Amino acid sequence: MSADGLDFVHESLPMRVVFRAGSATTAVAGEADRLGLTRVLVVSGRHGLDTARAVADSLGAACAGVHPGAVMHVPVKAADEAVEAARDVDADGLVAVGGGSAVGLGKAVALRTGLPLIAVPTTYSGSEMTSVWGLTEDAVKRTGRDPRVLPRSVVYDPELTVSMPPALSVTSGVNAMAHAVEALYAPDSTPIVSLMAEEGVRALAGALPRVVADPAGPGARGDALYGAWLCGACLGATTMGLHHKLAHVLGGTFGLPHSETHTVLLPYVLAFNAPAAPAASAALGRAMATDDPAAALHSLGGRLGAPRSLAELGLGRADINRAAEIATAAPYATPRPALADDVRAVLTAAFEGAPPAAL
Repeated sequence: MSADGLDFVHESLPMRVVFRAGSATTAVAGEADRLGLTRVLVVSGRHGLDTARAVADSLGAACAGVHPGAVMHVPVKAADEAVEAARDVDADGLVAVGGGSAVGLGKAVALRTGLPLIAVPTTYSGSEMTSVWGLTEDAVKRTGRDPRVLPRSVVYDPELTVSMPPALSVTSGVNAMAHAVEALYAPDSTPIVSLMAEEGVRALAGALPRVVADPAGPGARGDALYGAWLCGACLGATTMGLHHKLAHVLGGTFGLPHSETHTVLLPYVLAFNAPAAPAASAALGRAMATDDPAAALHSLGGRLGAPRSLAELGLGRADINRAAEIATAAPYATPRPALADDVRAVLTAAFEGAPPAAL
């Protein structure tokens, strides 16, 4: 916002969303038909393969095969194998069924082949709402944006998230909230993004305790998936900042688990950026009914059994310096400039896991 009033550019990504309980086995075939697809390769991970096969069965003769090769952080080797699988069956389209790893693998194939992608998310990762791709090679995760990887349709079925264990539901949900948090203070944020971000955080913060208390409850699962959709759309519309940069370094270089890393990092990165982002802090405060959003996020994770520290996830104290050096090797958007010493301080606080204080 300029001193003279509103001043922004907002571009909505071309995205079709089907949000309905049971839609994984009732709507995907229709979405494929709408796109004119007749030889669809279903990609997934080994975990959740039964769901992927159910989606494949619903496609009938339009399914050309199932490739369960998705793994965390999308190694280049896994992408190469999936591209080969798509070519072997002469696929004319893709359906990715699963969490961020499965959607990420579908995006990698779409990036290489130009095949249209339909996403059927089973977690709250939000990757399905963005044109962001990521590939890991030689312990380095590269990311970029390309319109070819943006799913043509996203089928949200809250019933698919019921089998997600409560612990993963919590970290996946906080991962989604991280998208909204950074979108609120991104340099290309807009009033529409801010509205979606605040509502997404409100929905997830309210839903996650209910998901843990009653994992099979359809209302809480639907509310959480709705929040994840909004948060993912925020990520798709804005520039990623310090939080996502650190998460990519810790995951790609040090092999830390994706959603758990986001969950541990978020309160500390927010505590660092909050003094330079008062409007974002105010929006998060409204969404979570708190005067201290960073502390509230840390407390939420703790109450719901999420990991509390990077040490708990397997990072060594000696790794902090290298992680800070990698993270600051290239510029990225952040409301508060972060030098290597600043990043080391954030990582050290997250490594130790104490409640976030001023950084």
